[in-house]
Amino acid sequence: MNSLISIRIDPKTKKAAQKTLGELGLDLSAGVTLFLEQVIETESIPFTIATKRGHKLRNERSLRGEINWALKHGKGYKTAEEMHADILKG
Repeated sequence: MNSLISIRIDPKTKKAAQKTLGELGLDLSAGVTLFLEQVIETESIPFTIATKRGHKLRNERSLRGEINWALKHGKGYKTAEEMHADILKG
């Protein structure tokens, strides 16, 4: 006996997923089942969730915080040469 899952999803996403899964020889139900089986097997989301810059979300937040701190409190340079000279001094 199978259990029924009902989800709401954007029609474009559904159509694109059906196309990709179809090319792999799977239907949408088999793709969702495969995903859920991998969630169980790995006890996690079975892929890396990353920002558009390729960072994990928590790393992106940390980097953004460091960048914002540096922009507010850090030293600025007009040229790369000026920055390089300051680094060598110090």
